[in-house]
This record gives sequence, structure tokens and C-alpha cells, in this order.
Amino acid sequence: MNQWINLDKLASWRNVAQAEHVDLTKVMNGAEGTERVRKYKAPMAAGLTYSYAAKQVDDRILAVLCELAKEAQLASKFEELYNGAVINTGEKRLVLHHLTRGQLGKAVNADGKDKRAFYTEQQQKIASFAGKVHDGQILNEKGEKFNTVVQIGIGGSDLGPRAMYLALENWAKKNGCFRMEAKFISNVDPDDAAGVLGSIDPSRTIFILVSKSGTTLETLTNEAFVKDALKKAGLDASRHMIAVTSETSPLAGNSDYLDAFFMDDYIGGRYSSTSSVGGAVLSLAFGPEIFARFLNGAAEEDRLSAGDDPMQNAAMLDALIGVYERNALGYPATAVLPYSQALSRFPAHLQQLDMESNGKSVNRRGEPVSYPTGPIIFGEPGTNGQHSFYQLLHQGTDIIPLQFIGFVNNQAEVDVTIQGSTSQQKLCANVAAQIMAFACGKEDENLNKRFEGNRPSSIIIGDRLTPEALGALLAHFENKVMFQGFLWNLNSFDQEGVQLGKVLAKRVLAHETEGALKEISDLLKI
Repeated sequence: MNQWINLDKLASWRNVAQAEHVDLTKVMNGAEGTERVRKYKAPMAAGLTYSYAAKQVDDRILAVLCELAKEAQLASKFEELYNGAVINTGEKRLVLHHLTRGQLGKAVNADGKDKRAFYTEQQQKIASFAGKVHDGQILNEKGEKFNTVVQIGIGGSDLGPRAMYLALENWAKKNGCFRMEAKFISNVDPDDAAGVLGSIDPSRTIFILVSKSGTTLETLTNEAFVKDALKKAGLDASRHMIAVTSETSPLAGNSDYLDAFFMDDYIGGRYSSTSSVGGAVLSLAFGPEIFARFLNGAAEEDRLSAGDDPMQNAAMLDALIGVYERNALGYPATAVLPYSQALSRFPAHLQQLDMESNGKSVNRRGEPVSYPTGPIIFGEPGTNGQHSFYQLLHQGTDIIPLQFIGFVNNQAEVDVTIQGSTSQQKLCANVAAQIMAFACGKEDENLNKRFEGNRPSSIIIGDRLTPEALGALLAHFENKVMFQGFLWNLNSFDQEGVQLGKVLAKRVLAHETEGALKEISDLLKI
């Protein structure tokens, strides 16, 4: 039976915390560095590889991290999760996002349903709807095909699907499967909705309203904004809108929508890109067969993540090294640095995924923990970041671990040669150089030009960013966050921290305020 124990109460953690630290400036140079790059890597799905040669670990530290994984029962806790245990203790719910892309264990039944069958049914329903839109069986009032889809949602209903769409947009155009342009409205700021509406032809647009409860204030406000714009354009909103919601929400079975596709309480927003939340917009944009390929990549990575050997389980190993950096080395943040413009919004999605999941100061039983938990996550694509915040990463007072992502080939399959090398070669040269510069540094008598080095990084490398590779990347980080939550003994699947602000905002709008809250509200003329 699994035991849920705080990290600092695990006997093996003492061995991890007391391990002698690795000096990257020494081990990443010469023959030893060559051997590390060849040796310190783990396979991922879709032909990806997780390389951790430039992390501050060696065989000794990896051995004690494997002991920690075993004592913390990481593999069996994951098994417990995907077999339908109530892992979300705060809300007393199952955690089933893995079931949206495959069956890892036994059948999971909840609410009187086989949940894998339920999620597959919704995917098939979305595929059928998307096919009818693409084939012209579903048309606008003028008998014209729809050419744009706009998703209205916030948080996990926006960040993940938006990041996935942008990641595959150019790939789909190159490979002849780009079907509809997608845009996203998330912020309740009127400028967001107005900007999107001003850039499209509403008469040829399908709008997807995403709200599990059907009561999300920001989302319903933006829906009203869109409906008002459609009305002013002389359009029937019910001919232009679909809903992604729960079966019990007021949006289900509502004549205001062309159709409704369902999710449930067992899939958190930040884990919902492989559910109907991502499925509707991605299937409309690229076709359901491309969404299926994305799911296949995630499912393959999930199967690797279910293994009990950390050295062959990239997500588990990434999680273990991350906890070592956070709790033994004291590093406060992690930078996610994709050397792929297609992944421009991927760091923003991972920011929510990680910080909303493991930004907790109490354990699964609601007891305070005495050690740091989730790190600050931030990032931008390379090489843009090199001309922005890399200065602090190289020479700042805090050491910030880095997670690079890189691909041998670009999606567009076009390039130009300048000064003896192609654009893609220049991109790859930069990421290789940065890994070594961060690890080894540079001596200089002028301290302003001195780089201390010893700044750890890992890189996930693949041939090209495809739907399968994107699914594998997504699942890797979802599973990494899950394993770290297990190690810290947190509930990574609720988010009470987002609720207080919502409650106070309602009081402000109802003019039920006093003291400083009233004064601040008055300053904003609410």
C-alpha cells in the first residue's frame, strides 16, 4: 500500500541532501564531458531524447535519486492514479487526464460510466462535427463554409490549447492539413475580445465557449461580448457557437449552441489539452486525424512514464533532478527555453501547469510543509531570450536551472545559407553553445567579463516538432509535475489559491466593500 509521506521524512532524502555537489566546470570539459553527453540521456516518445549531461548530477547522485524514487513509491502512486484512485484529496476527485489519450491500466468507472469510453465518445463526436464543418455539411446562414474558429476560455481553457495550436500551425500549413485559422479570447479586458473580433469575419467563424461549470465569469462575459457583436452584424449566434462543458452545466443541451461536447470534474483545466477542451479547436483547425496523432504521442510518453526504472523514465528522472535542485541545491526557479518559435507559448502553458499544481505550502493532509515546493517557471523562445533575460541567467546572483528544447530540423522545411551556415544551423549552434557556456563559464581578470559557470541545464532533443512530438512533450511535463507533487507530498490537482481573488472581485462588483478594498476600488472608479 502506498504511503504518503513528506519529503523530509523519507530516509533516502538524507542521502540525497548530503551528497557531494557536482562541479560542472570540471566535469563538462574534455573526455569526461564527452562521456557524460553520450551517457546521461533517457529515451522519450516520438523519437525525443531527454539529455541531462549538463545537470549537477553524477552516478552517485543518480543512485540515491533512484533510491528516493523507490522509497517515495513514485511508480506505484502513478499506477494508483491512472487506475482511478481519489488522488485529488482537496476536492475528493479522481485524476483522469491520462485516460483522454489511452488506457494505462484497468478500466476506470465513475458516475456510472467507463471513463475511457466516455472520453473516446466525445473525441468521436468532435471528429464528426469537425468533418461536417470541413465538408460543408455545416454552413453559415449564407451557405458559406466556416474558415475561422475562436476559442473563448481562460486559464487551462486557453493557455494549453493556444500553445498547442501555435505549435502545429506552421507544420499543418506545410503538410497540407491546415483547415481553419484559430484565435483565442481569454482576458476579460474588452480589448482582447475587440482585437480578435476586429481581425476576423464573424459570419464565417465558429466560436467555442469553454467552461466546465458553465458559470465562469470571465468566459461568460466574453461570450456576451461576442454575442453582442454577432447580433450587431445581423447574425444568429446560435448558428455560430458550440460549447465545451460538463453534462450538468447550463450550457449542455442549450439551444443557444450548435452542439456541446463534454468534459468532467476529473480533468483539471491545466491538464485538459488532450480532452474536448483542446480537441474541439485543434480538430477544427487541423482535422481530427492530426489531433489523434497528438494524442498518440502523449499516450506513448505516458506508457514510458509508467515505468519503475527512473533511468529509463525521462519524466520521473526530470522530476527527481528538479527536486534535487530545488531542495538540496536551493535553486528558486526554472527557465523553459524552447529553441523553436512554434513553441512560443509553451513556457506560458508550463508556467500554469507547474505553478498552479505545485505552488502549495501544505501537504495532501492540509499540514504545513517545512521545505520549498514548486519553483517559479518562466521562459521565452531562443534566440530571443538570449537578447533579453539571459544576462541574469549567466551572471546574476541566483542560479536558475534551465530546460532547453531543440529540434534538428524546422517545421517549414525551408532555410537560407548566410556566412557559410543555414538559419537552422545557427539556431542549433546557439543552443549547443548556451548549454556549454552555462555549464563551464569563462575565466577573466575583468570580473565584469567573468562567467562563473556551474549553471545546470537539460535539453529535450528531437528531429522535428510534429503532432506526435508535441504530444510527447506535453505528457512529459505533465508527468514531471505529477511526480514532483508526489515527492513533495502535495495535492497537485486542485488550485484553492485562485479562489480568494474571485470572491473579493464579486464583492467589489456588488459594492460590498470597506476599508482599503473600497479605497482601491474607488481609485479604479468601479
